[in-house]
Amino acid sequence: MVENSELRKAGLKVTLPRVKILQMLDSAEHRHMSAEDVYKSLMEAGEDVGLATVYRVLTQFEAAGLVVRHNFDGGHAVFELADSGHHDHMVCVDSGEVIEFYDPEIEKRQREIVGEHGFEMVDHNLVLYVRKKK
Repeated sequence: MVENSELRKAGLKVTLPRVKILQMLDSAEHRHMSAEDVYKSLMEAGEDVGLATVYRVLTQFEAAGLVVRHNFDGGHAVFELADSGHHDHMVCVDSGEVIEFYDPEIEKRQREIVGEHGFEMVDHNLVLYVRKKK
Protein backbone atom coordinates (compact mmCIF):
# COMPACT_ATOMS: atom_id res chain seq x y z
CA MET A 1 0.00 0.00 0.00
CA VAL A 2 1.36 3.39 -1.00
CA GLU A 3 1.39 5.85 1.87
CA ASN A 4 1.39 9.62 2.36
CA SER A 5 5.06 9.38 3.34
CA GLU A 6 5.76 8.54 -0.33
CA LEU A 7 4.44 11.97 -1.29
CA ARG A 8 6.55 13.67 1.35
CA LYS A 9 9.68 11.74 0.37
CA ALA A 10 9.09 12.86 -3.23
CA GLY A 11 8.94 16.48 -2.02
CA LEU A 12 5.21 16.84 -2.65
CA LYS A 13 2.72 18.33 -0.22
CA VAL A 14 0.08 15.84 0.94
CA THR A 15 -3.19 17.03 -0.60
CA LEU A 16 -6.48 15.18 -0.93
CA PRO A 17 -6.35 14.93 -4.76
CA ARG A 18 -2.77 13.60 -4.65
CA VAL A 19 -3.66 11.05 -1.99
CA LYS A 20 -6.79 9.91 -3.87
CA ILE A 21 -4.91 9.55 -7.18
CA LEU A 22 -2.03 7.69 -5.53
CA GLN A 23 -4.48 5.34 -3.81
CA MET A 24 -6.33 4.80 -7.10
CA LEU A 25 -3.12 3.84 -8.90
CA ASP A 26 -2.10 1.58 -6.03
CA SER A 27 -5.39 -0.30 -5.80
CA ALA A 28 -6.30 -0.42 -9.50
CA GLU A 29 -7.05 -3.77 -11.10
CA HIS A 30 -4.87 -2.77 -14.07
CA ARG A 31 -1.41 -1.39 -13.33
CA HIS A 32 -1.36 0.78 -16.46
CA MET A 33 -3.93 3.56 -16.42
CA SER A 34 -4.42 6.63 -18.57
CA ALA A 35 -5.31 9.94 -16.97
CA GLU A 36 -8.85 9.39 -18.27
CA ASP A 37 -8.95 5.93 -16.62
CA VAL A 38 -7.89 7.46 -13.29
CA TYR A 39 -10.47 10.23 -13.66
CA LYS A 40 -13.30 7.80 -14.48
CA SER A 41 -12.37 5.55 -11.56
CA LEU A 42 -12.34 8.51 -9.20
CA MET A 43 -15.74 9.67 -10.47
CA GLU A 44 -17.17 6.15 -10.04
CA ALA A 45 -15.85 6.15 -6.47
CA GLY A 46 -17.65 9.45 -5.82
CA GLU A 47 -14.45 11.50 -5.60
CA ASP A 48 -14.64 15.09 -6.79
CA VAL A 49 -11.33 15.47 -8.64
CA GLY A 50 -11.30 17.20 -12.04
CA LEU A 51 -9.63 15.82 -15.14
CA ALA A 52 -7.21 18.77 -15.30
CA THR A 53 -6.17 18.03 -11.72
CA VAL A 54 -5.58 14.37 -12.59
CA TYR A 55 -3.31 15.36 -15.50
CA ARG A 56 -1.43 17.88 -13.36
CA VAL A 57 -0.95 15.43 -10.46
CA LEU A 58 0.20 12.61 -12.75
CA THR A 59 2.76 14.96 -14.32
CA GLN A 60 3.95 15.94 -10.83
CA PHE A 61 4.15 12.27 -9.83
CA GLU A 62 6.18 11.51 -12.95
CA ALA A 63 8.61 14.37 -12.25
CA ALA A 64 8.96 13.13 -8.65
CA GLY A 65 9.63 9.56 -9.77
CA LEU A 66 6.45 8.12 -8.24
CA VAL A 67 5.00 6.99 -11.57
CA VAL A 68 6.36 6.00 -14.96
CA ARG A 69 4.69 7.24 -18.13
CA HIS A 70 4.53 4.97 -21.17
CA ASN A 71 3.56 6.17 -24.63
CA PHE A 72 2.79 2.95 -26.45
CA ASP A 73 2.25 3.21 -30.23
CA GLY A 74 -1.29 3.89 -31.34
CA GLY A 75 -2.43 4.83 -27.86
CA HIS A 76 -2.35 7.60 -25.34
CA ALA A 77 -0.04 7.83 -22.37
CA VAL A 78 -0.53 5.36 -19.56
CA PHE A 79 0.96 5.53 -16.09
CA GLU A 80 2.09 2.91 -13.61
CA LEU A 81 3.49 3.21 -10.12
CA ALA A 82 7.28 3.17 -10.09
CA ASP A 83 7.27 0.59 -7.29
CA SER A 84 8.33 -2.50 -9.17
CA GLY A 85 11.65 -3.50 -10.61
CA HIS A 86 12.54 -3.45 -14.27
CA HIS A 87 10.13 -5.21 -16.58
CA ASP A 88 9.17 -5.11 -20.23
CA HIS A 89 5.75 -4.88 -21.85
CA MET A 90 3.56 -6.57 -24.41
CA VAL A 91 0.71 -4.48 -25.80
CA CYS A 92 -2.22 -6.20 -27.53
CA VAL A 93 -2.89 -4.25 -30.73
CA ASP A 94 -6.55 -5.32 -30.70
CA SER A 95 -7.59 -4.74 -27.08
CA GLY A 96 -4.91 -2.35 -25.82
CA GLU A 97 -4.21 -4.70 -22.90
CA VAL A 98 -0.74 -4.23 -21.40
CA ILE A 99 1.06 -7.33 -20.13
CA GLU A 100 4.21 -7.01 -18.03
CA PHE A 101 6.98 -9.60 -18.26
CA TYR A 102 10.59 -10.11 -17.27
CA ASP A 103 12.97 -12.52 -18.98
CA PRO A 104 16.58 -12.76 -17.76
CA GLU A 105 17.72 -14.21 -21.10
CA ILE A 106 16.37 -11.23 -23.03
CA GLU A 107 18.00 -8.86 -20.54
CA LYS A 108 21.34 -10.68 -20.85
CA ARG A 109 21.21 -10.72 -24.64
CA GLN A 110 20.42 -7.00 -24.82
CA ARG A 111 23.48 -6.20 -22.66
CA GLU A 112 25.64 -8.43 -24.88
CA ILE A 113 24.43 -6.73 -28.07
CA VAL A 114 25.09 -3.29 -26.60
CA GLY A 115 28.60 -4.39 -25.56
CA GLU A 116 29.32 -5.92 -28.98
CA HIS A 117 28.67 -2.50 -30.47
CA GLY A 118 31.04 -0.81 -28.02
CA PHE A 119 28.46 0.75 -25.74
CA GLU A 120 27.17 0.32 -22.23
CA MET A 121 23.45 0.26 -21.54
CA VAL A 122 22.11 3.22 -19.61
CA ASP A 123 18.43 2.32 -19.80
CA HIS A 124 16.04 0.55 -22.11
CA ASN A 125 12.39 -0.05 -22.76
CA LEU A 126 11.27 -3.15 -24.65
CA VAL A 127 7.71 -3.17 -25.96
CA LEU A 128 6.33 -6.05 -28.00
CA TYR A 129 3.14 -5.45 -29.95
CA VAL A 130 1.08 -8.62 -29.96
CA ARG A 131 -2.23 -10.14 -31.02
CA LYS A 132 -4.02 -13.21 -29.62
CA LYS A 133 -3.54 -16.29 -31.80
CA LYS A 134 -6.66 -17.34 -33.66
